[in-house]
Amino acid sequence: MVPLSFADEEWLLCESRTLYWPRENALLVADLHLEKASWYAQASGQMLPPYDSRETLERLAAAIRQTGARRIITLGDNFHDDDGPTRLEPHAKGMLAALTRATDWVWITGNHDEQLDPAIGGTVAEELEIGGVVLRHQAMAGETRPELSGHYHPKLRLWARGRHIARPCAVLAANDHGGSRMIMPAFGALTGGMDAGDPAILDALQPADRIEALVPAAGKLARFALWQAAA
Repeated sequence: MVPLSFADEEWLLCESRTLYWPRENALLVADLHLEKASWYAQASGQMLPPYDSRETLERLAAAIRQTGARRIITLGDNFHDDDGPTRLEPHAKGMLAALTRATDWVWITGNHDEQLDPAIGGTVAEELEIGGVVLRHQAMAGETRPELSGHYHPKLRLWARGRHIARPCAVLAANDHGGSRMIMPAFGALTGGMDAGDPAILDALQPADRIEALVPAAGKLARFALWQAAA
């Protein structure tokens, strides 16, 4: 976990692709896409190992233990489709029930799970504002308040020592007048990724004076410039 200043507060960006908010004792995570493998099997006959939900929830439980978070806020696309909760295999279903009972769990819905059934446990919301920070699934172009979102699954792509490296990353947009917005990396086991510098991401974070990718590694925060406003 590495310290990160955002929205005039101190946070911890974790190598587990989560963000910890000490003041709220809250762990934020985006794009779990639970039951993606079973959706592919049902929709197209493409048979993937049906354990993605179990793996995702095990990693999330580990992140909760690491941070000691008592509140969990997910930033949308929690399930790959609205019917995903009905397809959870018993082990994953039990894990999820235990996690939602043990914490103050808030599901923010996304474009994949707009009709998420509250029966899965926790609280369901379209978006939240906590301490002046807007929490939603998809960044809203033109937003001037501090904002945390997911949706785009950003990945930093680099050439290093003759080989291509792709790492999930956060994307931070900052304004000289103090505003800041961030897109979280996708957390789910079967989530792909969009290039962090893709125009769709850069456009979604406007207005901004600079945009950079953030990658926590070995206790340090690496920053990679993606875009800078013309002088």
